[in-house]
Amino acid sequence: MKYQIISFIVKLVLLPFTGKVRGIENVPKKGGAIIAANHSSYLDHLIIGCAFVRKAKRPFRTLAKKEHFYSPFERMWHNYLGAIPLDRQAGGEDALHKAAECLRKGELIMIYPEGTRTLTGKMSRAKTGVVRLALEARVPVIPIGLTNTFYILPKGRRIPKFGKKADLNIGKPIHLDSYYSKNADKRLLRKLTTEVMVNIASLSNQEYTFDRD
Repeated sequence: MKYQIISFIVKLVLLPFTGKVRGIENVPKKGGAIIAANHSSYLDHLIIGCAFVRKAKRPFRTLAKKEHFYSPFERMWHNYLGAIPLDRQAGGEDALHKAAECLRKGELIMIYPEGTRTLTGKMSRAKTGVVRLALEARVPVIPIGLTNTFYILPKGRRIPKFGKKADLNIGKPIHLDSYYSKNADKRLLRKLTTEVMVNIASLSNQEYTFDRD
């Protein structure tokens, strides 16, 4: 109930900036899964969160860089949302292992494969953490594409810009079952990461130009 109340308040605040939500039927009713989205704005968290709580009836955890836990307010907010602190300088291994445990328990984990918000509006080269985690926990990846959030509130801008609305497009789950028994070397991880990113790019009306054969 608490997530429903918060999402309703956030929905009202975001109403002038939120467009259509497509593909909500692609979110599994139960079981662990990784939500992987492009990242252009702070609005991304809120738009995805509202859609999943209000429409899919499923809240999720996120991986948040440990710096977000330094100030009392941010620490309280991220702890309330069940965020998992990520130490990027240490490689994030502890966070990935904890996330894998949550996934095995049937929870949803939301991750931005690019690692941070884009500075140009175009997609950046993704890290392989999403695929590594999906293989370790043996869960599917749900690709998500957001549009226009960079236009509305890019990094460095404090006041949202009116004129366009952000659409949220949820793709079909990407199942990696056939790779569970294979050696997850760098080449395979990069190949599967590119597959995920190509899906996200298509859903966000972009092109992923990295690591394509």
